[in-house]
Amino acid sequence: MSHAFADIAFTPSVKAAQQRDGSRASYARNFEGEAVFNDRLGADEEQFIAAQRSFYMATVSETGWPYLQHRGGPRGFLKVLDDKTLAFADYAGNRQLISVGNLAGNDRVALILVDYAHRTRLKLLGRLQVQELGAGDPLVETLVDPTYRARAQRAMIITVQGFDWNCPQHIPMRLDAEDIQRALDERDARIAELESQLSERGDPRRTR
Repeated sequence: MSHAFADIAFTPSVKAAQQRDGSRASYARNFEGEAVFNDRLGADEEQFIAAQRSFYMATVSETGWPYLQHRGGPRGFLKVLDDKTLAFADYAGNRQLISVGNLAGNDRVALILVDYAHRTRLKLLGRLQVQELGAGDPLVETLVDPTYRARAQRAMIITVQGFDWNCPQHIPMRLDAEDIQRALDERDARIAELESQLSERGDPRRTR
């Protein structure tokens, strides 16, 4: 079996480094073969992507410099359109347009999505098409959350070339403030429910 992500990422120089490190034989055995896998998104990837509120995206300039940008929005703003296609609305920001400019000369992108609460990360390689969003564009309904207070300027459509799940090692556990607040609200509601039940039954301590 041939791992689609490794087929792209494992260049001759990378393989040479693996050889020196002693990992080359293992990767050759498990990641290289005839049939290709990890080139199409499945149910696990779709579910994971739909739960994220942000990710990091890398592009490369015509001068060879990589550029890494954080992208954020409402939960699930990165959409899985099909098993080979991702898309998201690009909202107005500081107007540096570095990623957009880089993509005009090189459509290759790398994405990293991290779920800190569950210490899980997903890496994707793809090719990105920039499409301006106009009034009546059907992608507006698909990609833009009307409750999110930001102006969508363009659609970013990614054709997935390969992906890889990473182990949880070295990922710090962090929780979103809204998740903590939700847990506290559930706890408080449960306490109130139990106190109400005690009140209805009569607190035995009051009869002593």
